[in-house]
Amino acid sequence: MLRPLLLTASALALSSPASAQVYDASDSLTENSEGSDPEIVVTARLPEAPGTAAYSTVEIERDTILTAPSGRIEDVLGSVAGFQQFRRSDSRSSNPSAQGVTLRALGGNATSRALVLLDGVPIADPFFGYIPLSSIMPESLQAIRVTRGGGSGPFGAGALAGTIELDSVDYRPGSPVTAGFLANQRGETEASALGSARLGAGFVTATGRWDRGKGFFTTPLDQRVPATARAAFESFSGSIRAVTPIAPTIDLQARIAAFDDRRTLRFEGADSSSEGQDASLRLVGHGLWQFDALAYVQSRNFSNEVISSTRFVRVLDQRNTPSTGIGGKFELRPPMGEGKVLRLGVDYRRASGELQEEAYSAFTQALRERRRAGGATSDLGFFAEHDWTLGRLVLTGGLRADHTRVTGGLYRAVDPQGDLVSEVIADDRSDWSVTYRAGARLGLGEALSVRGAAYSGIRLPTLNELYRPFVVFPVVTEANAELRNERLEGFEIGLDFQPSEGLNLALTTFDNRVENAIANVTLEPNLRQRQNLPAIDARGLEFEAGIESGDWRFNGSLIYTDAEVDGSSASLALDGNRPPQVPRFSAFARMSWEPAKGWLAAFSLRHVGKQFESDQESDVLPAATTLGAYFAAPLGAKLQLVVRAENITDEEVVTRNSRGATDLGAPRTLWAGMRYGF
Repeated sequence: MLRPLLLTASALALSSPASAQVYDASDSLTENSEGSDPEIVVTARLPEAPGTAAYSTVEIERDTILTAPSGRIEDVLGSVAGFQQFRRSDSRSSNPSAQGVTLRALGGNATSRALVLLDGVPIADPFFGYIPLSSIMPESLQAIRVTRGGGSGPFGAGALAGTIELDSVDYRPGSPVTAGFLANQRGETEASALGSARLGAGFVTATGRWDRGKGFFTTPLDQRVPATARAAFESFSGSIRAVTPIAPTIDLQARIAAFDDRRTLRFEGADSSSEGQDASLRLVGHGLWQFDALAYVQSRNFSNEVISSTRFVRVLDQRNTPSTGIGGKFELRPPMGEGKVLRLGVDYRRASGELQEEAYSAFTQALRERRRAGGATSDLGFFAEHDWTLGRLVLTGGLRADHTRVTGGLYRAVDPQGDLVSEVIADDRSDWSVTYRAGARLGLGEALSVRGAAYSGIRLPTLNELYRPFVVFPVVTEANAELRNERLEGFEIGLDFQPSEGLNLALTTFDNRVENAIANVTLEPNLRQRQNLPAIDARGLEFEAGIESGDWRFNGSLIYTDAEVDGSSASLALDGNRPPQVPRFSAFARMSWEPAKGWLAAFSLRHVGKQFESDQESDVLPAATTLGAYFAAPLGAKLQLVVRAENITDEEVVTRNSRGATDLGAPRTLWAGMRYGF
């Protein structure tokens, strides 16, 4: 199903676009400044609300997106202080279901505590809540906006730790076709293409990417056995997006996308696969009464085979996990007069799915149990937010009400003869939650501004957390159908300083508290259960710096967080413990030099402090510092030589530590290839 989509995308990408046009409210056609290739300005986005400036927000531009040493989106997002995946491994060498992302060190959880949107559409997996990172092509993005801290607004439920907004590339008349091919010293390859063409007074873009490789050994040399395997991977992704005006002030966006990702982790036969197909329609009105109407559907599936770490045979076949996500929103911005923006709206999301798996004996390979687990969750939200701009002062405030439901929950295990072994049929339940956010930003002259904000937010437990137990031998982790919604309360104060052109500094202090935080709590040495902790407190400092001088550019960020569990679990006291997978300190820095068009040299440094694997503050993941590089040189009018380097010093990055059994992140990796249409 995916390969035909990629072929279609490639055909569109290589088609010759006709001369482009600008569409505006008067239906006029306008040429660009060079007078040769008119540009299309139609866009399926509303203007950014002025109140955004009151919150801790980071923008990542396209040039930075395209020059990550690994070429992967998680590497790009790692440039933001406080961005964290559940584990340190990237989307080539981790289990897809562990790809949860969060911000501000709010606790390790394989489910995302940050809301990730692609062109306004939530992209988290409906069953597990992870982000399909390998499906996101950096080449297809124009910009990324990261807003740290919880909040209300559209799709506010889920934005517990913040929001990551990914904006796709629009029509690019100067580079209608972009393509790249790179290979590394292990023979792994990465191929991508992006094309855009005029579609009436609008445009269409098509993207495709194929990554494959035998991978590296995640297992240290002294822990390898004959069954040890490299982290092999192969992933495809493709999308087609069309944006066109359907009335003088109304734009329509349609998008379809698909991906397929296959990986092998640690042992031969420990194969996982994830796949998805997404579709969305978005209608945006730019007139006096502005509006944004969106509807989307997601179809996802996941499979995973678990291999015994002692006998190296299959013990679990998670053969099928179909899930569906549907949702939409409607936002209205009525005319309010100069300096005022009022946002009123409603949004809805529903996730449903079912796990189907079979457990086998490690000794005889006989079937032991057949299991099913699943249900549905939904969230209907109503929101209102108002921004005022009063000269140098911007004020913003909003309320949100969410009606959440958890229905149809079950877990059922039967023996090979079909006789019941265990069963949980959860009661349906629902709840109302009211959250808020409010902030202000004040300019104190041309160079300095101060901002402050307070906010709250909620996150529903996922179907995975509610109903699916799992085993990472010898530890069993039980699900918990009684999990309650997480709720965050927090505030922040920040300074933005621009003493001269080309120099930008930002400092933010924050205090966030997640009540009912969901965590894997140790009950016995080999038994854990998902539970609601009383709270996780996270207080810290964030710092960003940006410097531009001639051909040189520097950007850096760092975060220091004091995070701890407040209270105790049902069985073991955890009060004062640092949440698992949370470093106290992390930092990123990037220096680039661009002396002429097509030439670029960039070096990056990332440091992640010590982390604990579990809630018991045991099994340390040591601090790690990695260096990366990116180099490009023109070979012709539109052709570039590209060289990338990951982990230049070959730092040993421990990504998992289970009682001394460890996994490692990517070793030194050198890439070289060509890029067309830079």
